[in-house]
Amino acid sequence: MPVVVLFLIFVIGLVIAIPVSITLGITSVLPGAFDPSFTVGAKYLIRAMFAGLDSFPLLAVPMFVLSGIIMAKGGISRKIFDIFSYFIGKLTAGMPCAVIITCLFYGAISGSAPATVAAVGSMTIPILADLGYDRVFVTSVVAVAGGLGVIIPPSIPFIMYGMASGASVSDLFLAGIVPGILVGGLLMLYAIYYCRQYGEDKEKIRQEVAKLHAKGLFNVCKESFFAVLSPVIILGCIYSGIASPTEAAVISVFYALFISLFIYKSIRPAQLWDIFVEAIKTFSPILFILATSTAFSRVLTLMQVPQTVSEWILNHFSNPIIILLVINLFLLLVGMVMDTTPAILILTPILLPIVEQIGMHPVQFGVIMVVNLAIGFVTPPIGVNLFVASSLTDVPVMDLARKAMPMIGFFLAALLLITFIPGISLLFL
Repeated sequence: MPVVVLFLIFVIGLVIAIPVSITLGITSVLPGAFDPSFTVGAKYLIRAMFAGLDSFPLLAVPMFVLSGIIMAKGGISRKIFDIFSYFIGKLTAGMPCAVIITCLFYGAISGSAPATVAAVGSMTIPILADLGYDRVFVTSVVAVAGGLGVIIPPSIPFIMYGMASGASVSDLFLAGIVPGILVGGLLMLYAIYYCRQYGEDKEKIRQEVAKLHAKGLFNVCKESFFAVLSPVIILGCIYSGIASPTEAAVISVFYALFISLFIYKSIRPAQLWDIFVEAIKTFSPILFILATSTAFSRVLTLMQVPQTVSEWILNHFSNPIIILLVINLFLLLVGMVMDTTPAILILTPILLPIVEQIGMHPVQFGVIMVVNLAIGFVTPPIGVNLFVASSLTDVPVMDLARKAMPMIGFFLAALLLITFIPGISLLFL
């Protein structure tokens, strides 16, 4: 079966809303079904699917999902937001900037962009709307800043990229720190510009911050201490060598349970069953996508698709700058129509050999790929973050997309810097 026909069937399956995992499974089987000489049969594909799931690093994904849900239910995001509001709330755009910093910290807990939007947005959007900020602006800030959840470590997409490329997950986590801070800093610059342009209700903001100051710095820090400490513990365990990323993910679950049940007492034991069920429902689709994408990538390898694409790009483009711009544009388009996990698992074996031939470090390319796909979280037609944020506020998705466009521009500026300045990603390696 021609490769073009195979990809056309795959795209049609996505367009007519067949689940991604089923589409991947169908396209994996078709070459063998239509060509008896093709070496891959059903038994091989099933073995490939199980082999794709038999991975120790993969165990980190359900653990980080569960940890993120526990902390969301436990109101951890509010504790983090309060401490940053205390210090910068009175400054120009202080409250929107506190939201962005909260997304940075919560991303270091959940590893998921939609989870960051849901946890931070459900708490901060009503507060900022009551303070007089435009509801569409605030919602779009949360939607875009939620994308930091997959760049700041620990990141589920980085784990997926590590599995697909063989790169060290710990190195990928380290590589995501500076790019995440860079993107967050640029988003805060835009928030400051916006608030200077359109103004703020300083009186309401002062009253809100005064409530926190009335508690006193000691009490605010005491309430927020364990929430802010959570990413420090998770990342500290990884980088000190105490635990692998998978073991740190398990530690994060027990830590989240402990502080939510016994410190903040924001979760009752009776709620745990529903939390576990929600985590399973969240992770199961990822599991099926991972299994079928592993089979699909094996089929593509046997059909020599990575080599063909690599040869075509390198034959048509000789300038490394042009090659990187073409790959970035391609990834941006893919991020608009495909979820992060299948995109990483399918495209990494195809694109990684190309960038390695022009001298790029695999870890840097992993950051580039994840940042590209993070932008896809806030671009229609898929734009998962937009839909999550819209569900929190009932603001139409297209209104959010229009308001988010300037922030996406800053995201793209960060992407170009990350692409052409390797030191941003590789500073700590």
